[in-house]
Amino acid sequence: MWKGNIDNTFMQPYLISFQNTVYASNPRCSPGYGSSHANNSNQVFNLNGEVNFGVNSDGQYMNMNNINYMLVSDLEVYSVKAVVIQQASNLRQLNTTHEVSKQWREPPQWSEQSFQQLKDFVSRYKPLPDMKISEVNILLVGQINAGKSSFFNTLNSIFRGEISARACAGSSQHSLTTDLRKYRIRNRATSGYLNFRLCDTRGLEEEMSMHLQDMALLLDGHLSDQYKFNPMAHATQRDLGVVLNPTFQDKIHCVAFVVDGSSIDVIKGNVSQKLMHFRSLMIERGIPHVVFLTKLDKVCPMVDEDVRKIYQSQACKKAIETAADVIGIPRGHVFPVKNYEQETQLQTNVSIVALTAMRQTLVFADDYLEDQYELQSDQ
Repeated sequence: MWKGNIDNTFMQPYLISFQNTVYASNPRCSPGYGSSHANNSNQVFNLNGEVNFGVNSDGQYMNMNNINYMLVSDLEVYSVKAVVIQQASNLRQLNTTHEVSKQWREPPQWSEQSFQQLKDFVSRYKPLPDMKISEVNILLVGQINAGKSSFFNTLNSIFRGEISARACAGSSQHSLTTDLRKYRIRNRATSGYLNFRLCDTRGLEEEMSMHLQDMALLLDGHLSDQYKFNPMAHATQRDLGVVLNPTFQDKIHCVAFVVDGSSIDVIKGNVSQKLMHFRSLMIERGIPHVVFLTKLDKVCPMVDEDVRKIYQSQACKKAIETAADVIGIPRGHVFPVKNYEQETQLQTNVSIVALTAMRQTLVFADDYLEDQYELQSDQ
């Protein structure tokens, strides 16, 4: 590219290629690019090679007769290296979401048989008979838009045999769930209900959120199904839906923190404090808790394409470790989850991931029942 004067008329830059040209030395050029042909008085360079011309920014062609008038006042020499990418797939190796050579957790079997075995375990689950309760209560708690209601919809879809949306789910500035819902799931194959309830709560947020007193009342079974949370005041004995004398059946038997894996690093301070307060209440009561880590398809493009890659993705592994550190539980208690969101039909592998998380949660709930039975027996 050059600028010059022809008949005292300023010319716009042209695209020019040079062959067999001896480039002039100049303090602005790298050394070793030829001998000096500069006109020291005018500080210009005579171009002494063959020139092929393009067009300037105005679309004008340069006349070949003008070559004798070509004086360059500014000359820069660049060294350009070309990088050849042989295959587009090699780009994945540069991405932080690439597969690791070793699976970070033993995955379930990705087969129809494995799906049916997991489904049978969940559908046949019954609480410890010695505790004399018909079902266990699994509490879903977490930040807004994390996927609590979507997890219920996912599990309900699996046992219904088609995509369903009983619980209101989606993204919103404030929690879409305002009431406590203790959902039952009906097994379409048997027409009977499963022996657990998924308790969906109001999402935790900076301002409008569940009060700390309500958290304790909820765990102890004082809040009934369809109790309406008041973000301006905590529950009192006079409020509709408050149970004064709850039974063991009314209490929470296991808690699942539902955490958005794509924003685990940026949970706001007030929300994080509420999560930690919730956890301290669980520890006081000996209630087991797990983490359902959602939206990992947004963390890793590989998982978005194929959910089976969830146990091979470096990004998902890091998200699991971060969630374990934030909540303060072992990594083995953090379960990746892919909710049905954009799908319009059930997919075996997506269902396997959800059922794997639910299976282990029921096992932990039984651990709590066993502990409570031993405590009662010792009294």
